[in-house]
Parts: sequence; structure tokens; C-alpha cells
Amino acid sequence: MIELTGRAALVTGGNRGIGRAFVEELLARGAARVYAGARDPGDVDTALVEAGAVPVRLDVTDLGQVAAAAAVCADVSVLINNAGHFANRRLVLTDEPDAARAEMEVNFFGTLNMIRAFAPVLAANGGGAIANVLSVAGMVPTPFMGGYSTSKAAALWLGTIARAELEPQGTQVTSLIVGSVDTRMAAHVDGRKEDPRDVARAGLRAVERGESVADTDWMAVDARARMARDPGRYERQLAKLLHASTLRTGR
Repeated sequence: MIELTGRAALVTGGNRGIGRAFVEELLARGAARVYAGARDPGDVDTALVEAGAVPVRLDVTDLGQVAAAAAVCADVSVLINNAGHFANRRLVLTDEPDAARAEMEVNFFGTLNMIRAFAPVLAANGGGAIANVLSVAGMVPTPFMGGYSTSKAAALWLGTIARAELEPQGTQVTSLIVGSVDTRMAAHVDGRKEDPRDVARAGLRAVERGESVADTDWMAVDARARMARDPGRYERQLAKLLHASTLRTGR
């Protein structure tokens, strides 16, 4: 269990979408300081800054920037690894073979870079908490999000391993399983989409309760339930969605 009020937190990709929602919700819950990481600090909205957010230059794939952020944000005891990349390309039958590598660099290695750099910071501040913003596509193999799905699956196992390694220093690690959210990254997705602020609220509740893995919304719960009930059938349904998407978009 962890109390978020009065703590300093850092949110990667904190300038828009789910990341921005986490920044807003942390400020609303009385965090002492909230750093909003962004590749360009100028992208952090003025309204967020006026509300108390502190912009930090941070590309999670740049080890120099990650180290600099760990030095500047030395008071952090809550780390939200939210930055993500979705290339929207096929994994095997692709005309852009480097797309999957780019997804892995951000979604897996970027998260690993942040955990490695901030583990000593969190230890110095009493242990604290890490939340990795993942995806239902990391729990259920999703063909129409091939590179993204595999990179988020890798990040899921990273969370489990980090939890074991950091347990002696009192750092809890929560993997947040997110479904379809109304953000720019999910603009291509049809159907029901969750409000990013609702996802942030659910995620922070899971952190406060010290949960290891937590679904943040209806789609995450439903997808995992379908997979558990009949894995073969659900896999075939996802394959059909891949081919339907190919007919509609040509890729």
C-alpha cells in the first residue's frame, strides 16, 4: 500500500493522452511535485504547467536524457512509465522491418532504461512505486498490432522481474493492462474507447493498493476473459480482424 499525496512523481510521455491524464490526476490527488516527461518539454501544455506540472526533456530511448532526468528528478518516489510507440505495421509480412524494432526500443527498452536509472532514486526515497502502462495486447497476442503486442508482452514480463529484483529495497511494481482509450494512438480503432482520465484513476488506485497486475477498464477485463474461456476461438477472431483491417486500409 502506498499513499500518493505529498509524493513527487514522474510520468513519461506526460504531455498528451494517458500520460497527460496521469499528470492531471496526480496533481489532483495532492502530489507534491509532478514531472511531465516529454521529448520536447515545449509540448507540455501551458495549462498543465500552470496547474503545477514540471516539464522535463525525456526521450526514454536516449540513455543520456534518462540519466539527466534521474539526476534532476532526485526527489521522485513514484515512476509512471507511460511513453509508448505504435507503428501500426504488420510484424512478419511488412514493408517496414524496422518498425517493430522501434516499438521494442520505446515500449520495452525505454521502460527498462527508466527502471534501471530510477531504481536507486526510489531506494533513496524509501522504495516508492513503479507503474508500467501496458496494454491488453501484451496479455493477448494481437495480430493487427504485431510489433506493439510483442513489445508490450516483453514489458509485462519485465515488470514481473523488476518486482522481484526491487522487492528488497521496498519498491512495488504494478503492470497496468489498458484496453482501448480515446487517444491519438488509438485513433485507428473503432468502437468503445475509455476516457484517459478514467484509466489514470484506475491505474493510480491499483498503485495505491499495491497490486501487481491490474486491468484499468472494461475492454481489458473482457479481452482477458474471452482469451481465458476459449483461447483458440479468440485467436481466430483476432486474426479475422487483422484481415478485415487489411482489406479496409490496404496494409
